[in-house]
Amino acid sequence: RFAPKIAKVARQYRVPEKLIHAVITIESAYDPDAVSRAGAVGLMQLMPATAKRYGVSDRRDPTANIIGGTRYLRDLLEDFDRNLELALAGYNAGENAVKKYGNEIPPYRETQDYVRKVIRFYQSMDDDAKVALR
Repeated sequence: RFAPKIAKVARQYRVPEKLIHAVITIESAYDPDAVSRAGAVGLMQLMPATAKRYGVSDRRDPTANIIGGTRYLRDLLEDFDRNLELALAGYNAGENAVKKYGNEIPPYRETQDYVRKVIRFYQSMDDDAKVALR
């Protein structure tokens, strides 16, 4: 039910649509009311500071959440020179954690597992992703 919104936001912010689907699948399994134990909310599991940074006033609003999460993902991809693994690590642990560890995936099991899961799901959906990540 969120596919049309995701497609529109993906085009608008030039982030692969299937990557957004992969992040949402792993983050919330498409539950707009999902809340993590760390306090992240919504489809793309936005933390309060990230939501504020991207102008998302209602993290449970699916459209606002998708826009905020996609903009954040796009900025991370730009910050880390289109390195998908580092962008995803930043999405999960925060970009400062990635920078703290010398632009490497932080040594947090949760973050390492998260990066693997999102990439595996993304690759299963998109043959172009398989080529891009080799």
